[in-house]
Amino acid sequence: MSEAGSAGGGVSPAASTVPVLEETAVLTKEVVATGRVRVSTQTRQVEETAAATLAGESVEVARVPIGKPVEGDLPQTRTEGDTTIVPVFEEVLVVEKRLMLKEELHIRRRATQERVEVPVQLRKQEAVVERIDDAG
Repeated sequence: MSEAGSAGGGVSPAASTVPVLEETAVLTKEVVATGRVRVSTQTRQVEETAAATLAGESVEVARVPIGKPVEGDLPQTRTEGDTTIVPVFEEVLVVEKRLMLKEELHIRRRATQERVEVPVQLRKQEAVVERIDDAG
């Protein structure tokens, strides 16, 4: 220290400044192989049952005898509820020729459903992971 600093008993700010060194650390990363793995896939077939509901329609035909002469406009095909009515005509020889409504076809629709199960072949794939050591 200087004499001025020791004679006054106090320390002046200029005399007490001491340079300080600073250390810094630098971090780096390095890739290191610790082992190896082999990934492969295996596909196998398994049999499973597939279930489904099949929808369909069936028809029922009923012949309804009418047997009356037709006068004026001809009856047309018509629908009453879930029944379709189709008129069937025939000509009959009488002393005079007349158009007769012979019968009507009443066709009724019925919805059906059937639960079915059929075997199907499905493929499933799995991944297999093996660790390989350095020895082989």
